[in-house]
Amino acid sequence: MNSQLSSAQVRLFAAATSWIEGEALRQLYATANLDGMRSAVGFPDLHPGKGSPVGAAFVTEGIIYPHLIGGDIGCGMALFTTDLPRRNARLDRWASLRFDLEHPFAEARERLRDYGLDSTEFDDAFGTVGGGNHFAELQAVERVSDAEAFAKVGLSKEQLAILIHSGSRGLGDSILRKHVSEHAGRGMTADSEAGKEYLRTHDIAVQWAEANRDVIAQRFAGLLDADIERRWDGCHNSITRAGSPSPLNGDRAGVRGGYGEEVFIHRKGAVNADSEFVVIPGSRGSLAYIVKPTGDGESHAWSLAHGAGRKWTRSDARQRMRERFSVDELTQTSLGGRVVCEERDLLYEEAPAAYKNIETVIADLVDAGLVSVIATLRPLLTYKTRKQKR
Repeated sequence: MNSQLSSAQVRLFAAATSWIEGEALRQLYATANLDGMRSAVGFPDLHPGKGSPVGAAFVTEGIIYPHLIGGDIGCGMALFTTDLPRRNARLDRWASLRFDLEHPFAEARERLRDYGLDSTEFDDAFGTVGGGNHFAELQAVERVSDAEAFAKVGLSKEQLAILIHSGSRGLGDSILRKHVSEHAGRGMTADSEAGKEYLRTHDIAVQWAEANRDVIAQRFAGLLDADIERRWDGCHNSITRAGSPSPLNGDRAGVRGGYGEEVFIHRKGAVNADSEFVVIPGSRGSLAYIVKPTGDGESHAWSLAHGAGRKWTRSDARQRMRERFSVDELTQTSLGGRVVCEERDLLYEEAPAAYKNIETVIADLVDAGLVSVIATLRPLLTYKTRKQKR
């Protein structure tokens, strides 16, 4: 879908039959009208956000808009391989473990230094999952569709994997709040003093979030007596120069993508497609997909969908799930996985039915020529939080 209603090109990579809320489309088009905007791209997981949609990427020339990516700067997912064979999985026993991923741990400040990160008021949050849709999840390979591409992932069919979803916790939110208090929601040139200061702190939050996912995975694997290796990390909320990776993955020259000035990509719930493979999960009750990016980059803002996307708001999900399911029914999924989430409201809010169909999302991306499927992963154990305090 293209639009000539604004100077920016608007694209929606979703089939006509796919369910996209009208408010999400309104937000996509409204954002496309901002100064300096060159393209606004929505993916099949598009849904309304706070002023701008989630599941979208926006390309600007020279101008940045911090409010478009929100407060959880650097939020994303990371995939790790483990040395645990699937045949040795003990889900009931593992589900009873106190992973304590919601609590600070004694090594937080030392680990921050290991990653070259300075101490802040948010040190106690480092290495913790956080709330909302964040999780630590043990997964097994379900099906391999492209053996050659799958070999490059570094994961065997009988080897368990860990997927982590978390961000910069309170650090990123504090950066956005400070910026908005001084500049409201106005855009600014990237080379202005305000723009340079925001991007400097933004990059710190992105690095913090990526390191945070590493440490969460290490804590999670530690209780499973597993060794791990990171295979991929994908950031969902960030402002980057086109072609630029995350801070932990090295430097690369920016590209203009045919535009006149330096190009900035604003991702809000969209993952960088500039890697050999990307993981796009559904919900705790559906498969996750390992896909190979196949698009031309520029037409889809060098980005892809980051997941299934919410179908219901949190309040709607709480109401609907209370009426349909007991707590016990939501702690074991239709795929046989276990869910550790002892906050009742959060359990309802994050129920699989609250999300769109991941198979539809992936089919739309395949049909649009943006990805090919490498393999699928089955969630075995999803950890969110224990209710009890330590």
